[in-house]
Amino acid sequence: MNTQSTQHHQIDKARAFRAYHEAPGAFIIPNPWDIGTARLLAQAGFKALATSSAGYAFSRGLPDSAVGREQMLVHLAEIAGATDLPVNADLENGFGDAPEDCAETIGLAAQAGVVGGSIEDATTRVDDPIYAHDAAVERVRAAVEAARALPFPFTLTARCENYLWGRPDLDDTIRRLQAYQEAGADVLYAPGLKTREDIATLVRSVDRPVNVVMGLQGVRLSLDELAELGVKRVSVGGSLARAAFGAFLRAVREMSEHGTFSYADEAIPSKEINELFARAASEAAQRKA
Repeated sequence: MNTQSTQHHQIDKARAFRAYHEAPGAFIIPNPWDIGTARLLAQAGFKALATSSAGYAFSRGLPDSAVGREQMLVHLAEIAGATDLPVNADLENGFGDAPEDCAETIGLAAQAGVVGGSIEDATTRVDDPIYAHDAAVERVRAAVEAARALPFPFTLTARCENYLWGRPDLDDTIRRLQAYQEAGADVLYAPGLKTREDIATLVRSVDRPVNVVMGLQGVRLSLDELAELGVKRVSVGGSLARAAFGAFLRAVREMSEHGTFSYADEAIPSKEINELFARAASEAAQRKA
């Protein structure tokens, strides 16, 4: 696929991704952490994917937020190129404190092939975990301006991280997301909300599509239930990766502590996984032809 064809393909994916946010109901945007999991999710019928900074960091033997921007961009390109699906990028805090950092990261992410991305208001500093309100808004505004300068409709998601950093203040979370909306964000996201009441209140308080994360402990709401609350997009963060690592560690403990191997009863048969990846590899080769 030549450069011009690649650009047209990205534009088509960007338009499709934006349209999913405008259609009735809610949709799931699951989070792979490598090429293999991206292709398996595509075969499962999902219509868009989102990267997971946590899932990718775990795959490299690192904690969340420990992967630098340069390596993350390599990862984004791998996921964006793994399937024909639109990809939304977890861009953490834009990999820098300054609004200019956020803007530059949006441009680089677009060059890597993704058609959307999120900027969060967490500093990653334990002693000062959330950017001050005005600074956070300026960071979102800079990201929006960078997104609007692109030759396709890049979907910019603004995230308020209060609940993930021990600040379960719904009023402040709503104020921040309303300000991010005014700064131009296309989608709003407050990971960590756990009750249907809080989610419904947030959805009613803003005028943009809302992303909610499932897969966190203590949250048991279905896609249909979330759609009834007005949620538009449902991601699962690092929970798929954590589920896979959980199964792996249970198998490890069984072997190391008991010397048994019953974990293999739950493993996918070799024939099935080989067929899945052979089909995915064939589809990938056809796209490049």
